[in-house]
Amino acid sequence: MTAVGATGAAAFLGRYEGLRSRLPGARVAWVEALRDRAAAAFRAQGFPTRRIEAWKYTDLASVAGASFGEPLTGVDDALALPATANPRAVFVDGRFRADLSSLDGLPFAVESLAQALPGLEGRIGAIATVEQQPMAALNGMLFEDGLVVDVPAGVSGGVLEMIQIATESERAPAYHPRHLVRLGVGATLTLIDSASGPAGARYLHNPVFEIEVAQGARLSHGRLQQEGHDGVFLSTVYARVAAEGTYDNFTLNAGAKLARNEIHVALNGAKAQAHMNGVQLVGDGQHADTTTSLDHAAPDCSSRQTYKTVLAGRSRGVFQGKILVHQAAQKTDGYQMNQALLLSAEAEMDSKPQLEIYADDVKCSHGATVGELDADHLFFLRSRGIPEAQAKAILVEAFLTEAIEAVAEEPVREALSRAVAGWWQRQGIAGGIEVA
Repeated sequence: MTAVGATGAAAFLGRYEGLRSRLPGARVAWVEALRDRAAAAFRAQGFPTRRIEAWKYTDLASVAGASFGEPLTGVDDALALPATANPRAVFVDGRFRADLSSLDGLPFAVESLAQALPGLEGRIGAIATVEQQPMAALNGMLFEDGLVVDVPAGVSGGVLEMIQIATESERAPAYHPRHLVRLGVGATLTLIDSASGPAGARYLHNPVFEIEVAQGARLSHGRLQQEGHDGVFLSTVYARVAAEGTYDNFTLNAGAKLARNEIHVALNGAKAQAHMNGVQLVGDGQHADTTTSLDHAAPDCSSRQTYKTVLAGRSRGVFQGKILVHQAAQKTDGYQMNQALLLSAEAEMDSKPQLEIYADDVKCSHGATVGELDADHLFFLRSRGIPEAQAKAILVEAFLTEAIEAVAEEPVREALSRAVAGWWQRQGIAGGIEVA
């Protein structure tokens, strides 16, 4: 066991050694081999540093230097769950809560990973690459639970909500859920995935998604990250899309002291599509990083990425987006745009769009802009009697419109709009917004 107060990679490796006989799947040969492989990868890599190009703008020194404990068990606080008419799977501190979930009558299978684990050989780790991704390696050795979703061929799954809640704890817990989503041929599903926690709680939430979209299937994946202000959110999504399939991802980064949303999508079949859009709302003292990798491996595929970042107070935003077009991926159509709006002279935005193209018959473009609120537009609104705070809100809303309107699914768009409105109100109350 690791000594009390140990930090860094050694602390997590020590925790793994101490917990391995009690983790789900213990004494199941393939699970133990999977975890040992992940532990070896994490031991070799450790926490990423800024010397690694992919982590140049996001420093995990505060995470590596902190002491995280195990999540408490048996916590049964009065949880304020959002009202919804949709089926929902609820996780509290990384563990599935059947008593809070509502999954009856679904036309597809939804299970807790901890319970389904013995039957998941060949699925966990099929897409996630622990040798190149240290946070996926950390997840791979310590995952305890997660959601397993299987939508059969031809089934319209409707809307499923996954609600992840962190609770107050005297010690700072770390949890690493692994979520598996698979859509059969021609299947559809809208998955709304939300993560939240109390403002003053310290914790690390390190989820990994492995998503498979079969031929002609469509997954709309809306993600609302509203973790507590002192939380750390390090998320990695892997999606593999077959011919004529569609993966539609929209992510809102609006919480946590330090947040990184990393998405890897591979378009492996002809005429596959990926839409990866998002909004980062970064308040005083926050750091938000969106890093995307779009792998065009087949011909006639298209991808669209539009990310908007609004920064207030002393904050920092990061966008890194890479489009890789293989030689076989002729007639690729790829578009990527990243735009940032600075509401404070102390805010900072780092943007690094990339194109790597090995095919000659393609249409690819990318762009990035960083600016402030237009003084003339603000003056125009103020001259019509609109109060300054409301005028700023109108301009910020107009800035975000393009990204929000790209969300095709109405339930996702409604949830996003509510979250954006709540963020603006919190910033206005805190008095952290000022025009640069």
